[in-house]
Amino acid sequence: MTDSVRKLVQQRLRDGDYTCRKEFTLAMFNGKWKVNIIYHLGHEGSYYFHELQALLPHASHKELAKKLKELQEDSLIDREIEDNGPRVKVAYSLTPLGRSLLPIIDAMYDWGDQRLRELNVHDVQFGLGQVKQ
Repeated sequence: MTDSVRKLVQQRLRDGDYTCRKEFTLAMFNGKWKVNIIYHLGHEGSYYFHELQALLPHASHKELAKKLKELQEDSLIDREIEDNGPRVKVAYSLTPLGRSLLPIIDAMYDWGDQRLRELNVHDVQFGLGQVKQ
C-alpha cells in the first residue's frame, strides 16, 4: 500500500470502520513493486534480497526493503534469516495468505497481456530482470 493508503486502511481497521472489501483487497498489494514481488515469489519460489534486487533493477535498495517489510507486516510474505557463516542472507517467500492473492494477480497479468496484444504491442520490456531458471 502506498504510505497514506496503508495508514488509512490500518487506522480504519483498528476503528472497526472498514467495509469496502474491494478497496481492502487492492490495498493489500497496492504500491510500487508489490505485485511483481508477490508474482515472482509465488511462481518461482523463495528469493534472497539480492536476487529480488536483480529482478527489480529500477527499485532502490531502500524502496525494496520498505516494500518487503510492508508485505511481511501484512502477513503476505515470510522473512527467513540464514546465518551460515560470515555472511547473513535473508530469504523471502510467500505465506499461505500471500499465495491466496496469486489468482487475482494472475488474472491481472492475463488481462494486461490480452490488452497489450489488442493494442498490437509486442515484446514490451517492463524493467524486470531475469527470473530464476
